[in-house]
Amino acid sequence: MTDTLLRVTYIGGPTALLEVSGVRLLTDPTFDPAGTAYPTPLYTLRKTAGPAIPAEHLEFLNAVLLSHDHHFDNLDNAGRAILSRAEQVVTTPAGAARLGGAAIGLAAWQTIDVPTPGNGIVRVTGTPARHGPAGADRGPVTGFVLTSQDRPEHSIYISGDTVWYDGVIEVSRRFPVRVALLFMGAARVPEVGPHHLTFTAAEGVEAARVFPDATIIPLHFEGWAHYSESRRDIDVAFAAAKLQQRLRLLVPGAPADLSL
Repeated sequence: MTDTLLRVTYIGGPTALLEVSGVRLLTDPTFDPAGTAYPTPLYTLRKTAGPAIPAEHLEFLNAVLLSHDHHFDNLDNAGRAILSRAEQVVTTPAGAARLGGAAIGLAAWQTIDVPTPGNGIVRVTGTPARHGPAGADRGPVTGFVLTSQDRPEHSIYISGDTVWYDGVIEVSRRFPVRVALLFMGAARVPEVGPHHLTFTAAEGVEAARVFPDATIIPLHFEGWAHYSESRRDIDVAFAAAKLQQRLRLLVPGAPADLSL
């Protein structure tokens, strides 16, 4: 976010390693193997693909950016074990209270600064997120915006588990987003209702329109059985909207460099 690049390594599901200004940040850690089941009193989530990079291959982490701690598809068993390896875990206030230790809770628009090796900072701002329809969301979630001290006009948005609503539009009003990592897949759990709980492909297109200068990177659309939309659905929706040139679908395990 100075003259350098953002490097994103897509690991699977909602999990990606972001490297910027020498800072290493991991989103929602999910590292259990394919076939793992997660029973709850109401439903069972099932993982269909393992991580592209094993947890033991991860190096030092400045922070984990955890959108929420209370769903296995955002923090599975092996992912939970990784939290202690990061300098800090940034999440919701409710999640920080449950996790304890190095966990820090951010309400919407609150910030925390992560020092860079060059004596700068990457500022992490909590952003609004609504994990489902109004009045039937699945508990508190946060998104994040990353900005640097020297280039505040180049921001990175990580949506967390949210649907399209006014809170996302407010992010676009406050920040000049150049890369948006959107949690898509239109996650649905029939036992809790028919509604989608993360961005649909069509909602991803709407987000691309309100972030007109951003490269759009989908996350959270494959690797779990409860996603109702696929990589192809996203590709088709962006092509129909004539926004395919803005879409960057990443290859699992392969680092991708993006200009900011």
